[in-house]
Amino acid sequence: MSIPANNSPVRLALIGAGRWGKNYIRTIAGLPGAALVRLASSNPDNLALVPPGCVIESDWRSVVSAPEVEAVIIATPPATHAEITLAAIASGKAVLVEKPLTLDLAEAEAVAAAAKATGVMVWVEHTQLFNPAWEALKADLTSIGPILAVRSEAGNHGPYRPGGVPMLWDWGAHDVSMVLDLMGRDPDSTSASWAARGEKDGGEAGDVTLTLAFSTVEAHIRLCNTMDKCRRLAVFGEAGTLVMDDRATDKLTLHPPQPDGNWPVGQGHALTVTDEMPLTRAVRLFAGAVRQPEPGPSPLELGLRVVRVLGACS
Repeated sequence: MSIPANNSPVRLALIGAGRWGKNYIRTIAGLPGAALVRLASSNPDNLALVPPGCVIESDWRSVVSAPEVEAVIIATPPATHAEITLAAIASGKAVLVEKPLTLDLAEAEAVAAAAKATGVMVWVEHTQLFNPAWEALKADLTSIGPILAVRSEAGNHGPYRPGGVPMLWDWGAHDVSMVLDLMGRDPDSTSASWAARGEKDGGEAGDVTLTLAFSTVEAHIRLCNTMDKCRRLAVFGEAGTLVMDDRATDKLTLHPPQPDGNWPVGQGHALTVTDEMPLTRAVRLFAGAVRQPEPGPSPLELGLRVVRVLGACS
């Protein structure tokens, strides 16, 4: 692989051009520090979406091993993540892989072992960890005192994935990653309580609450794909409560203490949050770390821990 000039755009390859993959294409196009040079896709119509000079191939292996590629972004179904990530690591390419890292703990451990052995940087794209509101929430934790509890709620009407990712893994990777990032360690115990579980439109539909216990702090995570769209998280402290609400006008608000652990009522005090899109921030930070590797907001080690917790809750 040729050595690029330090100020030249980082040359990226993208594996997968489905709905989320197309978001990556648009995001990379808007970043001066990154350039999409290879795309693995079997759809020739995607040629209209990529910049001039970007090569499209149906064989992802050829894309990963291309000498001009510096780093690989993986936006394929989770069942394929381990194989593609391992191939990229073997080629010495930094990786940004979509959540969840894998659907299998042994596969996740194999990826982690390969990355450690080679020193190749791997990040997992847990979108909410790149959300500026999340960054601001962590910066404001001192204002609420010791953490007493965490509560989150996320869902929508769907998606229902026939033969695809289980609902728990599809929705849970985000919230579990936030709780683990917040607490800085694995929970002492985990449990899952299903209020409803069945099938809809050929895929899994359900309503489940995960409980992650950390000695004196419990985190309760409700996930549901048969509800109106929602994504919010509250951190309850002795001196106040921080609420991050992705659907609200004010993405991060400070409220009085809530001893009962219920969602705060009222608007609260809006806190300053930058307006950069989480995916834009993820790709920008990743591209910036390719030539000077760093753990970043969502390192491989955290992705492995998320898989471990979701596996325990399954």
